[in-house]
This record gives sequence, C-alpha cells and structure tokens, in this order.
Amino acid sequence: MSIALRPYPGLPAPPLSIEAEALRLSADRLELRFGLSGPAGAVRVPAIADPARVDELWKHTCFEAFIRPAGDSETYVEINLAPSRQWAAYAFDRYRAGMRSADVALEAIEVSATPQRLDLVATLSIPAAGVGSVWRLALTAVIEDVGGGLSYWSLRHPAGRPDFHDPVGLALELR
Repeated sequence: MSIALRPYPGLPAPPLSIEAEALRLSADRLELRFGLSGPAGAVRVPAIADPARVDELWKHTCFEAFIRPAGDSETYVEINLAPSRQWAAYAFDRYRAGMRSADVALEAIEVSATPQRLDLVATLSIPAAGVGSVWRLALTAVIEDVGGGLSYWSLRHPAGRPDFHDPVGLALELR
C-alpha cells in the first residue's frame, strides 16, 4: 500500500504528489517503491546512468529510506536512490554518529519517467539492518526544483527543521 509523503511544513515545495511503499521480501531483502507526479518541468531529474554507488546523492532529487531494528538499538541504515539509478547506503551507530558504508547490495533498480510522472523501484539486500528483526522505517525524498531549491518530503517530520535522521520519522514497521 502506497503512503503519501508530505513536504516539510513552512518551506517552499513544488506542486507535487509523492507516494512511497516498502515491502519486506524476506529476512534481509527489501523492495522500495517511489512515485512522483506533478507538472512537467517542475523537478530536476538527473539523466539515467548505469547503477553505481555514489555519495552525496541527497544534494539533488533523491528518494531515501532509513531502517532501524525495532527495540532499544540506536543503529540504523540510510539508503539513497537517485532517479539516475545511482545509489548509496550508510550505516550509523546512533543518531548521525559513526557513519560508514553499509553492508547493502542493490539487486535491481528500475526507473520510468514521463513528463508528468516518475517511478522508481529498487530491490536491496540489507543484512546490516538486522536479519529477522522487526524494522522501523522512514521513507523520504529530497526534491530539487528547476531553480535549484530543495524540498524535503517524509511520512512524518520532526519539529524545528527537516531532519530525516530524527527517529520521529520512523513511521512504518515491517516484520
């Protein structure tokens, strides 16, 4: 079931709708689906490239997932998926601390685009998130408009400022 992402309140955002979905395929496999609809030319979308691991994708249009084992653990994994098919995965020991490359494998990534719609589907192997545990997820997007401005979209936003690392955003639970 797709869930609507919302822009961070009070900040400019293009007139879009974004929905996201996460499906746990097995103990360590996840399928992420993102769909963006809106007026042609409102969003900067990078050109399709060969899938490759690339840092700093969040500086442009990028879909993201934050995955944390349920319970007392503070560890989590951040997944970045760009419409270019470039991607990244990072592991953290706790809130924004101990960042390093995560033990994640991209199995597949598909992107389709029309002037009014962009869809991205990715399948990942994520043993770093804790095989067998319940996962709590935040599904998010950074959207770059044609003027270069960024808007921040999520299922749930913390107060104060956009921060996808904040545990408040972990609004989904997958078993």
